[in-house]
Amino acid sequence: MSKVITNNIRRLRFDFDEMTQKVLADAISVSRQTVVAIEKGKYSPSLEVAFKIADVFNTSLDKVFQYQEIDE
Repeated sequence: MSKVITNNIRRLRFDFDEMTQKVLADAISVSRQTVVAIEKGKYSPSLEVAFKIADVFNTSLDKVFQYQEIDE
């Protein structure tokens, strides 16, 4: 078994008045493509970007990102 980082960004955006990826990207000073990659789990954000994302949604980091064990 190994562990992966998962996230709830898409759900948080939807719950946050259906925020677009572009609006989130602008709020955290990254490109929309970076938000897409983070959402899809293709890219792990820096700690600073992770905290910025949590801040945008006014929530804690563990509500945005999880470190979960998966079966391989």
